[in-house]
Amino acid sequence: MKHRGVQDVMTRDVVTVESDTPYKQIAEILAEHKISGVPVVDSEAHVLGVVSEADLLAKAEYPEAERHRRLLDRPATSQARRRAGAGVAGGLMSAPAVTIDERTSIVRAAKEMDRHQVKRLPVVDELGRLVGIVSRPDLLKVFLRSDDDIREEVETDVLEQSLSIQPSAVRVTVVDGVVTLDGTVDRKSLVPVAVRLTRAVDGVVDVVERLDYSFDDEKAVEVTYDYGRDRTE
Repeated sequence: MKHRGVQDVMTRDVVTVESDTPYKQIAEILAEHKISGVPVVDSEAHVLGVVSEADLLAKAEYPEAERHRRLLDRPATSQARRRAGAGVAGGLMSAPAVTIDERTSIVRAAKEMDRHQVKRLPVVDELGRLVGIVSRPDLLKVFLRSDDDIREEVETDVLEQSLSIQPSAVRVTVVDGVVTLDGTVDRKSLVPVAVRLTRAVDGVVDVVERLDYSFDDEKAVEVTYDYGRDRTE
């Protein structure tokens, strides 16, 4: 099975700014392109940080009289006060930026977004240069696969190629991403494996298992073990 990665769903044409880009120009760029954040890069496309709408709004949240750091401020508040007084991207940005490699899986990217509580991640190559950006909506694209595509992958990649199960033995139906496996396999131990591999197919929302088996190989192993133990006692 071929799992789709970040490079399959990311936006490659990325709008960026440099560290000396003025506040107003950044605000105009966000509005023009209808985006909520923009990477800050150097001359070699290395990501220095990210400026988001929240970073820009710090200037409105903390008027000039309230921009001095206070003793009991939390770290996030201190950073917001600092950004409120900045006039260019280098001072406004959140840094260092959380980035991911272009070969990262979609699952890993989703976990990174959740862990760092961000809505987007700059995607970099092996040299740390910006090659794209991935957002939460991008990660959801994997669930837009058609039911027919999912069914074909389950039948071919999971059942036939991975488990050597003939198509006539198990009927695969897919409705709104929910896969139903209905039929009979040779061995009982194949049932959980078939479910696990099917669940791992990109776009699968859930798996309904209605499988029977011809031979209980798990019970046979238990009997063999008991027989061997009796002979040694």
